[in-house]
Amino acid sequence: MKIGIVTDSTSDIPAHLAEQHEIVVIPSVLVIEGREYLDGAGISREEFYTRLPSMKTPPTTAAASIGDFENAYEALLSRGCEHIISIHAAVQLTTNVNIARQTARDFPNKVTCIDSGSLTLGIGFQVLSAAENSDMGLKAALDAVESTRRRLRVIAALDTMEYLRRSGRVPKTVAALGGLLSIKPMIELAEGDVKPIGAVRTTRQADERVFDLLLQEGEMERLAVLHTNAEARAKKLLDAIMERAPKSMPREIIMGNVTAVIGTHLGPNGVGFVAIRKK
Repeated sequence: MKIGIVTDSTSDIPAHLAEQHEIVVIPSVLVIEGREYLDGAGISREEFYTRLPSMKTPPTTAAASIGDFENAYEALLSRGCEHIISIHAAVQLTTNVNIARQTARDFPNKVTCIDSGSLTLGIGFQVLSAAENSDMGLKAALDAVESTRRRLRVIAALDTMEYLRRSGRVPKTVAALGGLLSIKPMIELAEGDVKPIGAVRTTRQADERVFDLLLQEGEMERLAVLHTNAEARAKKLLDAIMERAPKSMPREIIMGNVTAVIGTHLGPNGVGFVAIRKK
């Protein structure tokens, strides 16, 4: 059975891996001062994060359209795919998976839509596991996604809670951290819920806390060290973990600047990781 794999741009899958595994990535939409951009086009991530603090009107985001999903599914089926696995951001945080499910009704028994319960490479690693196991059949691919999800951890240290608070996508208990002065909030994303896991007062303390949490994961199957325009901090974190626990690291580690559609709600100068523990 030939299986097609679809996701959206909030998965942050590097372009070379999407191409290698023939993964279809549907771009979400970013709206800056009334102008719409397809995620990843028209404005670089670096430029977006640099401009973000001074934008008079906060940027907004939108999911791709039903038409975008229809086109993706039709194209894969016309190329000989017998089934499609479509994996998207947590339903609590975006409408992508609901739009995928709505579209899938027009393709009976041809599309399996999955709520990843996550964002960025928390989605992306589930997508990659599906793609890597698709040659063994639909059940094997879906089992790989579920296994990856069970072993997933997503942690971030934000520079401020302000962007997340105004997004309206977090519980009041989390948003309340935004009222505290001079803190760096620590959050975890688990099964679609954004949970506060602490707060520190300095960037150095935040980096040390992320490092400690990463060490606690032990041996890892996959790892992504991510940032929102804070590459130097992310690289320092990666160097430290490679020096301290090189044998726990996977062969390939992804380091990247989080897509602007997610960064809109996180703000600049954040760091974090997505880890998949080894079985």
